[in-house]
Amino acid sequence: MYLGKVLSISALLMMSLSALALNALPTKVPVPADNLQTPAKIELGKILYFDPRLSQDGTISCNSCHNIMADGADGRPVGVGVQGQRGGRGSPTVWNSAFNTVQFWDGRAASLEEQAKGPLTNPVEMGMKDHDMVIGRIKLIPGYVTLFQKAFGKKAEINIDNTAKAIASFERTLITPNSPFDKYKRGNKKAMTASAVKGMKLVEEIGCTSCHVGDNFNGEGFKMGEGNYQPFPQIPGSKYDKQYEITKDLGRFDVTKDPEDKNKWRVPTWRNVALTAPYFHNGKVRTLDEAVRVMAKAQLDVDLKEDQVTDIVAFLNALTGEFPKIAMPRLPMTPGTTHTPDP
Repeated sequence: MYLGKVLSISALLMMSLSALALNALPTKVPVPADNLQTPAKIELGKILYFDPRLSQDGTISCNSCHNIMADGADGRPVGVGVQGQRGGRGSPTVWNSAFNTVQFWDGRAASLEEQAKGPLTNPVEMGMKDHDMVIGRIKLIPGYVTLFQKAFGKKAEINIDNTAKAIASFERTLITPNSPFDKYKRGNKKAMTASAVKGMKLVEEIGCTSCHVGDNFNGEGFKMGEGNYQPFPQIPGSKYDKQYEITKDLGRFDVTKDPEDKNKWRVPTWRNVALTAPYFHNGKVRTLDEAVRVMAKAQLDVDLKEDQVTDIVAFLNALTGEFPKIAMPRLPMTPGTTHTPDP
């Protein structure tokens, strides 16, 4: 979670703030031209999202780490995959991920479709040897043949691209509109508490919104596939660097190998941030108020007073939206036999 980026010249800071906006969440998500939304595709994606048989040992589904019955993450410091293996980073929330211009903490996926392919073959996450193994597993389940035909046509192939397209289509339905902030921005000035309004003004005044701005509070003006990356910490040397091991993970550098990208991260959303503890890429901070203190100091060199922390936390709570009701799907079965995961 980023609370801001330092701009050393105050005039530049004020100019950037005047050009940017804190926006209510749109009701429509960006959809790529080659993967238009359809009810059949969304339904297939939902079933695939909940199916643990897409993992090597049959224990992990997309929903295991991105639980949409809750906050869209898993509440753990780092993700846990097949055979109890622990990853190195926390699971980002899937709610409102359709508005992210890149995916993963380090932005290594340019789209939801690309992101959906990654965990399937990650040895620590879902553990499949390759995508052929994933598709082979799906083809063993007769019900999926019918579902893929409904989603992609009678002659459609069950392949990794269509699998990822279906999952991404479902994920694009996972939005949480009508937060108190959204209602406030649309004219209901009683939707936010006085403390939340003070917090909203404060994050603008101290510079948090030089990064946390736009529809999803993680950047404005970026095209799909183009990431808003910022260093964390922006100002090294505070007590928090060591306390929370902030610089141990090199972030985007692991993707690009560019020294300029060391400790840089995709700016994450503030939406529903009150629900997505623990915080940061490594899940080292357990509470939202402490995350606010850390980010103010590490990014802006600001030591907040406790009443300021209280107001900012109140504002961040006002970014919790309304979650749609989602019924658990019935997974296609394998009558008369068992679908035994590979050992």
